[in-house]
Amino acid sequence: MIKGRRLVDLSHVLIPGEEEYHLRLTTHNTDDLYPQYRRDEGVWYILQDIEMSSHCGTHIEFPYHHSKDGLDAASFPLSRLMGDCALLDLRHRGPNEAVGVDDLLGSGERVREGDMVMLWFDRSHLYRTGRSHERPYLSMEAARWLVEGRGVTLIGSDASGIEIKGAPNQPIHQYLMDRGIPIIEFAANLGQLSRGRFTLLVPALAVRGLDSCPIRLLALEDE
Repeated sequence: MIKGRRLVDLSHVLIPGEEEYHLRLTTHNTDDLYPQYRRDEGVWYILQDIEMSSHCGTHIEFPYHHSKDGLDAASFPLSRLMGDCALLDLRHRGPNEAVGVDDLLGSGERVREGDMVMLWFDRSHLYRTGRSHERPYLSMEAARWLVEGRGVTLIGSDASGIEIKGAPNQPIHQYLMDRGIPIIEFAANLGQLSRGRFTLLVPALAVRGLDSCPIRLLALEDE
């Protein structure tokens, strides 16, 4: 804990074999793979292989996901994965309902130039259920308002996405990623935040060529 700051974990716990996007662990005794590391019989000394989707659980999608020349997980600036974030309460919007500019105006005054934004749909309780893709979506007009009107640098939500379900080629993704703006999907615990503004930390693995990355999404609030 950082003195004077409150830490809120905004990510789902991942369970191998139970995720929609695959996650598998294979466990080995260390000396079975690397005989140079000695292990006495009965000593617990293991290494594991992880096989998982880049979109497993709470994850960030980098521009390379939709733009061949976009930044990937390794090249995306670390300085843009931490900073000021605004929480926008959009719980009044239901599945397949569009979030328009009018929905943003009510809380838009707390969005400042260069902010990250998290959209609170109150859908995280549906994670790992058959209803996990029931969600509102961000209209193109609202996306433009955030990006061109407020200079937002990252957009996330606690739903499975911000796109209209079934939209060919995901136009909102394309619009954002053509402008170098990443997307966070399947955030959790947004309702545990006590303030409309906080510091967001998005630790992602710096893997060259990786389009997206599961993350331990963290919020820091002033106490």
